[in-house]
Amino acid sequence: MVVFLLVLVVVLALLGAVHWYVWRRLVRDVTVAGSRARRFGTAAVVVLPLLSLAALVSARAGAPFPVQQAVAWPGFLWLAVLLYLVLALVVGEAVRPLLRAWTSRRAAAAPAEPVPAAVSVPADEPTGNAGPPAEPASASATEPEPVTAPAAAPAGDLSRRLFVSRVVAGSAAAVAVGTVGYGTYGVLRGPRVKRVTVPLAKIPRAAHGYRIAVVSDIHLGPILGRAHTLRIVDTINATQPDLIAVVGDLVDGTVENLGPAAEPLARLRARHGSFFVTGNHEYFSGADAWVDHVRELGLRPLRNARVEIPAGFDLAGVDDVAGESEGQGPDFARALGDRDRARAAVLLAHQPIVVHDAVRHGVDLQLSGHTHGGQLWPGNYLAELANPTVAGLERYGDTQLYVSRGAGAWGPPVRVGAPSDITIVELASKQA
Repeated sequence: MVVFLLVLVVVLALLGAVHWYVWRRLVRDVTVAGSRARRFGTAAVVVLPLLSLAALVSARAGAPFPVQQAVAWPGFLWLAVLLYLVLALVVGEAVRPLLRAWTSRRAAAAPAEPVPAAVSVPADEPTGNAGPPAEPASASATEPEPVTAPAAAPAGDLSRRLFVSRVVAGSAAAVAVGTVGYGTYGVLRGPRVKRVTVPLAKIPRAAHGYRIAVVSDIHLGPILGRAHTLRIVDTINATQPDLIAVVGDLVDGTVENLGPAAEPLARLRARHGSFFVTGNHEYFSGADAWVDHVRELGLRPLRNARVEIPAGFDLAGVDDVAGESEGQGPDFARALGDRDRARAAVLLAHQPIVVHDAVRHGVDLQLSGHTHGGQLWPGNYLAELANPTVAGLERYGDTQLYVSRGAGAWGPPVRVGAPSDITIVELASKQA
């Protein structure tokens, strides 16, 4: 508990520092003290992180689902915008001195404009006024030296500092909003189909060209709902796969709230059926209830179990490692211990990290998700620290591991540098 509180304090302090930096560069430096713009910007920098915290904790706190939906969109989107705002502003710190130097040179190079001198009246010229003639004016009075006006500040009446601050802040905001907008469109548009051929030595010739549709990390929740499921189901069915594998993180919420969103999964069609294994997010959402529900929808859960596929290989599935906290978790001996190792084995396991167990149990191909490919660049570099493979196909001993980037998104409905996918894994027999 003490460690948790310390981590929480550190995280909150970091968030506070980041938002202070954003407020300073995006509000204070570009507005006038006491102006309506500054008051509005300050209020936004206070309210948006509160919405983000609400979006993160509302489900765990048991908030009504409509409340979760209300805070999810602005709260999660702000987290994505904040990431790219900070990155863009940090780049702007390097650009800022260059802009200041450019505006200084521009001001110095501006031509000086002479200020007209007052017109002098010669002493011997009548002025039309009575009185004695005026004394002769001195040379310095009759011939004043021209006075030059200071060069105009860049961008009209703006000071150079304010001009530079507004250019950097505006550019950073445009980059952040544009990046998040495009990334959101990519998620809401739905995943694209990716095709990968995997040669397996033990696959019989009759199974050459066998196609498995792999979909992971759909993440139905307060943002991605029934329409998202329909897009995924239609995309999978259009590929006419032989088998469908749903490899975890289907949902972020309870069956009560998300059952209708998952209902289109009942329309999945494949020659040898659809199979499901749990992901870590199922254990945050009631794994047993979801296993029962997907079974009702026509998917076959593989909970540390194995089935023989008529094409000539074994399909096994293990529970996610997050289930260990509930006395479940992966059991490789139960799923694979007594099988005929002369037959090829394909394993469904949500997290790539269990690939080393798969190697020890003679698995030929492991299909996983979990990583989202990093989801938001540069998150892929962090994902590499915790996973042996972040995306794509790699070999570990005699086992090949394929990791899907997933078909949805967790938290912000945004993907940058990691497009969502549904992968058609085509098995290739070396005997063909």
